[in-house]
Order: sequence, then C-alpha cells, then structure tokens
Amino acid sequence: MVDDGYQDIVNIDISSVVIEQMKKKYHAKPQLKYMKMDVKNMSQFESCSFDAVIDKGTLDSIMCGQNSQENATKMLEEVNRILKDKGVYVLITYGDPSYRLRLLKDLQLWTIKLHVIDRWERTCDPPWELTKPLPLDGDGLSVVSLLGPKPDVHYIYVCVKGSDDGKTHLHSKVEDNQEAN
Repeated sequence: MVDDGYQDIVNIDISSVVIEQMKKKYHAKPQLKYMKMDVKNMSQFESCSFDAVIDKGTLDSIMCGQNSQENATKMLEEVNRILKDKGVYVLITYGDPSYRLRLLKDLQLWTIKLHVIDRWERTCDPPWELTKPLPLDGDGLSVVSLLGPKPDVHYIYVCVKGSDDGKTHLHSKVEDNQEAN
C-alpha cells in the first residue's frame, strides 16, 4: 500500500512478537506504524478516526475461540466506532456467508457488498467478475446457489459505514436494476 502512495497506515496485532517482527521487517517504511492492541478494545484510537479498516484473518481467528459470538461483536463494534462516516471495513475471509453475513447483518452498522476471489490454481473461468458484487439475500443462500457448496474462494465483504436510512442493507444486482429504472 505504501508503494501505491498510502502514507499513513496503522497495523495492530495482539502479539508483541508479531509487532516487533514487522517493525524490523519494514523498518525502511516509516509510513507503516505498528501497535500492540486487542481489536476488541481499540480505545487508543479516537472515534471516527479511520477511513478504512482491512481485516484478513482477525475475525476468522476470533470466530475460532471461546465466546466467539460475543468477542466478534465487540470487535465489529470497535471497528465501526473508529471508522469515519462512509468509512469502509474490508473483511477478507474463508468464512462462509451463511455465518459471516448473518454476523455482519445483525449488527445493522453497514451497507454490505460481497465479492469473491477464486484460488489462483483453479483454471475454469468463474461465473462472476471480481469488480461486481455477488447477489445477496438475507441468509447468504444466493451465494451457495451461484458458487455451489464449499467453493474454494476468499470471500471479500466490503462494508460501508452508515446508509441513507441508518440501517444495514444488502446490495444486490436486483437493487442495481431497480436503481437504473
């Protein structure tokens, strides 16, 4: 991201070992800041202070631990708190939409779009384009009908803080068609 021009990137991890390793590895990139912090309590950050949060694996890790539902909710509420209005939470996960979508949707914090990236080694063309979100219904079953059971993909949830009515809604191709008319 620094190579693409981003100048202020904050990285957090609960492990001081990881933080020290990353500081050493990227010492030549002062734009990268590293802080030891629990994502469930980011009180060191002011509310509405970030334009975006990128999560690759943190929510997945929390969902594998004790009190997963409660801890995931704490994490997502903190992410929402530190995001500016219209800020973006990008969740990159293996977590099936029937689990992750319900968790994200129940909090009613974001407008949610779902994208997928196929594994690199697969050779067939996917039935979707990365730049277009997959159609979503309330429980994620439309994704299963499109991709089939147990697809070998990364799910990318793009969650935008706030919406016109203050409630989360699921963006879909049906809504795109209605907006065009």
